Amino acid sequence: MEGDGKSEREILYSPTNSQQTVSDDDEIDYTVKPEFYDPNLDDKDESWVRRERKGRTSDAVLSCPACFTTLCLDCQRHEKYVTQYRAIFVVNCKLGIGQARQITPKGKQGKRKRESSEVVADPADGERETIKPVCCSVCSTEVGVIDEDEVYHFFNVLPSES
Repeated sequence: MEGDGKSEREILYSPTNSQQTVSDDDEIDYTVKPEFYDPNLDDKDESWVRRERKGRTSDAVLSCPACFTTLCLDCQRHEKYVTQYRAIFVVNCKLGIGQARQITPKGKQGKRKRESSEVVADPADGERETIKPVCCSVCSTEVGVIDEDEVYHFFNVLPSES
């Protein structure tokens, strides 16, 4: 012990060298029923979700990527961008503290090119849409936007099986 530079006192009180370390399992009294355990909780949660959806099916259950709070139980996956979802009914969401943004939707009718059937939106035509940021009401992480039709578009979420 003299050659490693540690005193006998440091070695005795080290958690890795201590013989006083006790496993957590040794300290748990399994004869007492846990206060916060409900063996039927999963079944209760499933029936609550079924009641909330009112028979509709969903592509995913969406959660906040920062705090895992549930944001949406009934959503539809974007046809082209598989990591994006849209929904009308949400929970634990709030409008973000930020200014509304003006965007020009790509799919709106505008001037047409002569040689192709490609549609080009012209900002001068007034075809602009206002969107507002949407955040998790628990941790304020921005998770998507809401458009003028009050449709939520989620792009920063964690999807799970519904």
